[in-house]
Amino acid sequence: MRRELYSLALLLALPGCVSTAVAVAKAPFQAVGQTADWLTTSQDEADRNRGREIRKGEERDRKAARKAAKREKERLEDERDDRRDRR
Repeated sequence: MRRELYSLALLLALPGCVSTAVAVAKAPFQAVGQTADWLTTSQDEADRNRGREIRKGEERDRKAARKAAKREKERLEDERDDRRDRR
């Protein structure tokens, strides 16, 4: 009876030990895989980052064009005012 009790306890505890052993065996590989993911850039991430850079560059260009247009408009207004003052 005692032997059967020990056998039953062992059988109940064994699946937990097996899953723990599997987890311990897989841990180093998972750590290496995660490190590789952190250190490398996927093609999707690279594409996303490049698109972001392009959009930022386009926004800088638009901003510079608006500033240039504003300066040109002010210059033309100043010239027009100077011509009026000379008359």
